[in-house]
Amino acid sequence: MNVSETSPETTTAQSTSWLEVRAEFLRRINERVWIPGEAIPNEAELAQELDCARATVNRALRDLAEKGLVTRKRRAGTRVKLNPPAHVTLQIPIYREEIEEKGMAYRHVILQREITIPPNVIRHRLDLAEGSMALSITTMHLGDGRPYALDQRWINLSTVVEAASCNFDRISPNEWLVQNAPYSHGDIAFFAENASQTVAEHLGVNSGDALLVLDRLTWRNQSSITTTRISFAPGHRILTGI
Repeated sequence: MNVSETSPETTTAQSTSWLEVRAEFLRRINERVWIPGEAIPNEAELAQELDCARATVNRALRDLAEKGLVTRKRRAGTRVKLNPPAHVTLQIPIYREEIEEKGMAYRHVILQREITIPPNVIRHRLDLAEGSMALSITTMHLGDGRPYALDQRWINLSTVVEAASCNFDRISPNEWLVQNAPYSHGDIAFFAENASQTVAEHLGVNSGDALLVLDRLTWRNQSSITTTRISFAPGHRILTGI
């Protein structure tokens, strides 16, 4: 891993990110350098081997533990999980393409757009400093003029500065972000939720109807990009690969 040449005081330990360390650990797990059930070297040994800070190693291992790839116990150390979870392959869909592939004419409508201080739950989710501004934008995706999905989104303007000046009239925030704000990782949840009065009115359903909802948060390294909640019209299905 390269050392920055901008300052003689800069060291590899300072410049190596936990994401780089995590990638190396993943390689060792996937290539069976570290076999399932095996204890791996301790944090101090790994930090010395990779010439990075011990805190960087700790952060990488915590992330792998959260993903169920390793187990960590005090005094017993860290082991590669014997039966790691199976993974599915998910891509962020572009709803224009999804709708057009179904043979329908696509259109999107911006229902609300405002740069404002987000509520605390959004601020914490995006890891924003108190008082930071973010872009709140709500989009309706339509197929043949009928509601397809309601996209309620917040965008971190510290990470995606250009979003502040984009009105999204010609391209939806969903498609614009895929093209202009590449992400390194994220979290996603699917669940059923009863439609609120507002969501029901937008999607043309009854208040309280059960809807499929997608909740997603994406990051570029250690900076959040966007958090979005997408409520789909009844009958929506999501297909993925394993």
